[in-house]
Formats: sequence, structure tokens, C-alpha cells
Amino acid sequence: MIDVTDAGRRAATRPPAAGALPRLLPAEPLPTLREHEAYYGAAPQASRTLIAEVERSGLRGRGGAAFPTAVKLAAVARGRRPVVVVNATEGEPASNKDKVLLSHAPHLVLDGALLAAEAVGATEVHVCIERRAGGPNHSLSRAIAERAQTKVAIGLHDAPDRYVGGEESALVNWLNGGDAKPTFTPPRPFERGVGGRPTLVQNAETLAQLALIARYGATWFRGLGTDDDPGTTLLTLSGSVPRPGVCEVPFGYPLTDVLRLGGTSPSEVSAVLVGGYFGTWLSPAAAARVTYDRSSLSSVGASPGCGVVATVASGACGLVELARVTRWLAQQNAGQCGPCVNGLPAIADAVDALYAGDRAGHAQARLARWLDMVQGRGACRHPDGVARFVRSGLNVFASDIERHRRHGPCPSPQPVFPVPPTGGWR
Repeated sequence: MIDVTDAGRRAATRPPAAGALPRLLPAEPLPTLREHEAYYGAAPQASRTLIAEVERSGLRGRGGAAFPTAVKLAAVARGRRPVVVVNATEGEPASNKDKVLLSHAPHLVLDGALLAAEAVGATEVHVCIERRAGGPNHSLSRAIAERAQTKVAIGLHDAPDRYVGGEESALVNWLNGGDAKPTFTPPRPFERGVGGRPTLVQNAETLAQLALIARYGATWFRGLGTDDDPGTTLLTLSGSVPRPGVCEVPFGYPLTDVLRLGGTSPSEVSAVLVGGYFGTWLSPAAAARVTYDRSSLSSVGASPGCGVVATVASGACGLVELARVTRWLAQQNAGQCGPCVNGLPAIADAVDALYAGDRAGHAQARLARWLDMVQGRGACRHPDGVARFVRSGLNVFASDIERHRRHGPCPSPQPVFPVPPTGGWR
């Protein structure tokens, strides 16, 4: 694990300095409730006023969509018998931040879930984690057992290991006994979710941030970050970085400095993927001129997404990563619509053809046609994410595409991006 400071385990302070790090990732794990409260202090009593404090903090979801947390809380609080769902499925293969958080500070996530439940009037919390997450699953099971006396019922669920299964509507469908398939048609989970009741679905990190805001307040939370993106965020550094791992940085942190945490720099990479497999490829020049926040990243067509920064080393073949991940994403489609069932495999075939050389020059024209056909037309956002990933890759890897067209594929590529096996739906 990487931190932006070398601070050791601090003594409990109430509150810690607003500009100090780490906030979410203690230097040593805090598996028990006693250790957790010795470090962070006991959680305060929650009330509806917490929603107003979260609104003042500017907290946004850390699961990818960056939706304002207070808006979700307020919407669910207006309904009858709400439910809270902790989304710790982390189906993004390149991400490890939630697993690290749950291993190091499981009680901080549970604090946030219980505080949110009390604020919206919920009596049920469902914690969903992917089936293969062994260590975090054990940490959560033990932490939940210590909360047996709470008035809010906490259930732990092993969710399917599917990329699109972690989208909030897919998770709600699965908790209701259906397939983990997403949709963006109404009603949304905050209107009618688990058991037909209004449901707050929040990423694990978002709830951990909420627990800190409840303890220390919105002003403290805004002591780091930018005006539009206050606070800190967890990032997974992966790909060809010499020191892969999870770090906590304030929003507004230079992307160049993020890369240095992983032991590299823009001059040592040929491309940077920001936001995970639904994210955007950046050239080294673009990566060198932005900071890690929504405003700056949007200037180069990117967004923080699920908190992944992955690199391709200078001199390595980025086209092989584009082809491998695109094929995997095509296999991860929900099978609900033509853009996924027909469009994504066709896109993967065309990217494979580019990697193979495409000397006839037809693959790029086919690819452009299919990308236009799937964009904005899916039953969920999966085709849009694939299209964004591929389009940005075509731009950044233009020289690789031309080299492959002239000389054929790389003789012995060494892929570094994780691509897990494809599993079933339920």
C-alpha cells in the first residue's frame, strides 16, 4: 500500500488536522471495533441533519458516477421504509481500492452505512462484496459480528463477479432474486429498489468518507481537495508501474505526482488509462498537464471514474492491452440488447484486426461504424463505456496501429493489464 505521506499510525485525535493524510487508510489495519474507535473515536449519533452536513461537504460518490451523495440521501429519506446497500463489489479488474479499504478499515465503512441508515430512516443494511474477495470478506464478516447489538440489521452478500453486475440497478435486481443485469429505465433504486422500497446504493469508499464527515464536519472535509471536488480519494495504481498499489490523494493532485507514487513518470510511459476499463486513455503529454479532479481531467476528455490510474510502459505495445480488454468487455455484456450482443463483439473483432496488422485497411472503417452504432443505444451504459475506452485508445495508440499495419503484430507482447476469466450471470 502506498500513501502520499510517510506518517505512521497516529494517535486518536478529534478531529485530526484538516490537511493531514492519511484519512481513510491507516498505516496498520484496524480490524476490531476497539482498535477502530481508538483511532477514529466513536461514531456520533446520526440524524437528518447529517444530510445537510454532507451537502455542505460537497461529497460525491466514489464508485464512478460521482453523483452528489446528499442528493441521493435526501431522495431516499423521502420514501417509506428505506434500505441501504453498500456496494463493495468492485468488478473493475484494475481496481483494488475498496478491497484494501475493507481490509484496513472495515468499521469505517460500516460506520458510514449505519449513519446513512439512521439519516434516511432505514432499518436494513445490505453489504455486497464480490465472491472472490477472500481477505476483505473475512474482515467484513468479523466486523459485522461485532455490530450484532445495533438496531439496524446488517446482511453480508457474496455478489456475482461480473463487470456490469456492480452497477446499482444490477445489484438491486440481484438482491431481489433476479439476474445482476443493469438498466437505466425508471424506476431507479432510490425510487423503488430492494423489496420495492426506496434504496440508497453507495460505494464503500463513499460511506467511509461520510463517516469522517459525520465525525469531523464539512469544513474539515474541505480542508483537502478543490472547491468542486473536495476531500481525498483512493486510487489504484496498476499496469506497468514499478510500485502498484492503492494510495490516498487529495483531489487536485497533479497526475504526474500520482504516477511518481507508483515509481514512474509521463516520460517513462507510452499511455495512461484514467478511470478504469470504462475510462479514457491519455498520452504522456496530456497526463503531464492535468491534475486529478473532474474539472482538469475533463479538459482532456477524461474523468476520475472508479479511481484507476494504469500505465503502459514506454516502448511496450499498448495495442495489445486495448485488444485484450476490449474483448473481455465484449464478453461481459449483459445480453439485453443489440448494441451489446452484436456491436461489442464486432468492435472487439475490429480491434483484434488492428492488432493483427489490417494491411487491407478495412478494420478502422468498420470500427468507426460500429462505435457510432452502439453509442447511446444500449439498454444500459455498457456500450457507452466500451466506446469511450476504444475511441480514446485509437487516438493514443495511432502510431502502434500504423506500425502493426506495416510490420504485423508484436512478436512477443507481455500484457500487464488484468483480464479475469468470464463467469456466469448469477
